[in-house]
Formats: sequence, structure tokens, C-alpha cells
Amino acid sequence: MTNIIKADICIIGAGSGGLSVASGASQLGKKTVLVEGGKMGGDCLNYGCIPSKALIAAASAAHAMRSGEAFGISPTEPQINYSAVHDHVHDIIAGIAPHDSVERFEELGVQVIEEYGHFEDRNTLKAGNYTIKAKRYVIATGSSPSVPPIPGLADVAYLTNETIFDLKKAPPHLIIIGGGPIGLEMAQAHQRLGAKVTVMALDLMENDDPELVEILLKSLIDEGITFKEKVNIQNINEQDGQISVELENETVTGSHLLVATGRKPNLEKLNLENAGVEYSRQGITVGANLRTSNKAIYAIGDITGGAGFTHKAGYDAGIIIRRLLFGMFWAKTDYKALPHATYTSPELASVGLSEKAAREKFGDNITVLRWPYAENDRAKATRTTNGLVKVITSKKGHILGACIVGKSADELLAIWTLAINQGLKISAMANVISPYPTLGEINKRAASSFYTSSLFSDKTRKIVKLLSFLG
Repeated sequence: MTNIIKADICIIGAGSGGLSVASGASQLGKKTVLVEGGKMGGDCLNYGCIPSKALIAAASAAHAMRSGEAFGISPTEPQINYSAVHDHVHDIIAGIAPHDSVERFEELGVQVIEEYGHFEDRNTLKAGNYTIKAKRYVIATGSSPSVPPIPGLADVAYLTNETIFDLKKAPPHLIIIGGGPIGLEMAQAHQRLGAKVTVMALDLMENDDPELVEILLKSLIDEGITFKEKVNIQNINEQDGQISVELENETVTGSHLLVATGRKPNLEKLNLENAGVEYSRQGITVGANLRTSNKAIYAIGDITGGAGFTHKAGYDAGIIIRRLLFGMFWAKTDYKALPHATYTSPELASVGLSEKAAREKFGDNITVLRWPYAENDRAKATRTTNGLVKVITSKKGHILGACIVGKSADELLAIWTLAINQGLKISAMANVISPYPTLGEINKRAASSFYTSSLFSDKTRKIVKLLSFLG
């Protein structure tokens, strides 16, 4: 028997963005339906941000036991119970899950349908035995691992971010295909938890500043991770529980294989043609207002292509709430201050234009500012001097972008994100008073270096000399 539901708004997908819209809409009095055929909380809670950071935390604890000698602490090799590490990761997921649960959202007044949804026509969504007719739809189905067509890959037992956190035994030798943030985070975490790790990719961290990536890679190599860049994988096969990856000039054999080669939008179950929604392999086509080609349907987060970050989905959700619930139809997305971070050690984070992008746009009419962690007293005290802050400005001091590699880079980036979002000039950053001693002083020193050449020029010396006579 089919149940017909009429609603003000129907959200398809219960990840970060979809949950935010559902919560806001229901609490503001709208008849709200949330459709989700997978796990509540989406990729971030179950397979991405949360489990990966929990695993990284465990790995950092193990690494600290090996790294105390410089502080007068005798290093010791930790006894790692990988099954207990697994339990730690899933305990963290379980602790957050109630916030994203069906029960909580039903208490908020949301009607949750635990089925996958597909469009029957421009205004009708079918989900299991339910037929939904809503005034507005928001598609927030996210993305999933993209698996490349490598010969033999389909015939071996490979892992993705959706399955690697289910391991209860440490992989003796983990081979990772993919040199982006997921690949490098998992590489370092497993190396620190006792695995041998080999990373192979066409490019390593290709979307980040090469100068900073070089610093990060050197740290990972020093920890024992093997990198094979610019490789062409010929074939993959599995025999006697071992997986072999054949390259042009060698074969690498390991116990486990992780495929971390990017993401693809979850489009296939939606039947978007029925709804008149335009899309491509990269995702659903939307404007800055997040509206699709069907004016009653919006799309947010990973499903729209581009940057696949949880915080982007949350930002998109805010735009939707302002537009659909508060009538702010002028609200549009602006990603100029959208940050991203890789949670390795050292961390790598950036916002705004990279040096390369800035030069392509403005030519030589930019200024590049740098300040090393090695010149910071807090970094010296904590022996975390391996790092660099790099800031891109216009010649007049307008902040165009910033990137940081080093301890707490993800946290240090926040002030640059604010500056770019608010259109601040470098003078505002140079005038910030940071408590001493903190890593935050590195940002201030980088900003202040904008004035070094003019402050200590011959012209300034002459002015100072003249003023001294007048005084």
C-alpha cells in the first residue's frame, strides 16, 4: 500500500548538509520529510571525518611514545592492540550518532523515511512505499569512493574509506593507491600503528601548494612511508592472500590495498531525468543560488561537484535555510573563503587563492609572504619547528590566499579564513595582538613582513634621520 505524503520541504540524504536543512526547517514550523536509505550522518560520521580523525588520534598517541627522547623521555615501542583501536574508532562514532539519529530528528518533528528515494516526475519522489509531493526538494546525497578502471582491480579484495575502518587486525603492508588527503592521512596513521605503507599515485597532493607539500612529504618519508609518484599501474592481482600491484618497472606486493583515488557524486538512484534536473558526471548543475534546472529542486554539498568537504555542505545548508525559510532570495554561495585541511602531522591547510592561481589571475602584481615555524618561540619550546606560513596578497595588501604546513595548521588557518571572508587587508593581520608564546604569532609575523622592505628602506632611514633632528 502506497502512503502519500504532502510536505513543505523534502530533503534527500541525511549527511551533514541534509540534516542541517531538516533540523532548521522542522523547528521553524515546516512540514519536513527526510529520506535516507543508508546510515544517518552520512559519510562524514560513518566513513570519513569522524573515524579518520579518531584513527589519527590513536596513531598520534602511539607516535608520542616513540618520540620523547628530545624531551628527556625515554622512547618506547608501543604495544598496539589494533582490535582495541578499532573499538575506539567505533566508540567515537557511536558517541556522536545519537545527535544524527532517526529518533532525534523525529523528536524535532521531521518525518524520516529510511529508504532510498527516486523521482517519478518533476514534483514527485518515491521512497519505498511512500510517495512524497513537496513544494521544495533539497538533494543532499553526497558522494562515494571513485574506483578507477585499473586492470585486475575488480577481482581483488580492496578497501575504500567505507571499509578500512572495519579492520580489526593491523595490515602488515598496506598499499595505498591515491596521493590526496585521504591517502596520506591513512598512510601516516597506519604507519604509526605499526604497518608498512607504500603510497603510489600519479600526483601527490596536486591541489595544494608544492612548496608546502614538499615539507609534508619529507616528514612522511622520514617516518618510513614509501612513495611512488608518476606511476602507471599495469595490473593488480591477488594470490595466497597477497595483493600485487604491477608497475612499469617493478611489482609491489602487500597484504592490503586501499583505493583512495577521489570521490564521485551519488547520482545513480535519483532518476534525475524524470525530474528535469540537469547533471553531469561531476554532479548536479546548480547556480550560486543552489537551484537546479527544476526551480522546485535544490542541491547542496558533494552532489554538486567541486570541493567535497563537510563544512561546504554545512555552508550550503545555511544558504538554503536563508533562502527557503527566511525568504532571503538574494542569498548566494561565495566560496572565496572556503578552507580545506589535511590532518596529517604536520597538518596542511589553505584558503583562498594559491600562489599559482594568484599569478595566473594577477601576473606579477602579487606579494608572497613567508614565515617559518623555526622562527617562533612556541614552536621551538615544543619542538614543532617543521612548518611554514605562506600568504598571498596584492601589491596593495589585499589578502588573496593563505596556506600553512605545520603543527595546528588547521586551527591557525581560521584567522586567514575570516580575513578573506571579511575583505581585510594585511594591515589588520599585522596589528593583531597574539598572546606570547603561541603559534599564532607566526601569522602576525608573516603579515608584518609585508612592510619589511619599505620599513627598512633608504627612504625610511632618511625620514627617521630628519625626524630625529626635529625631535
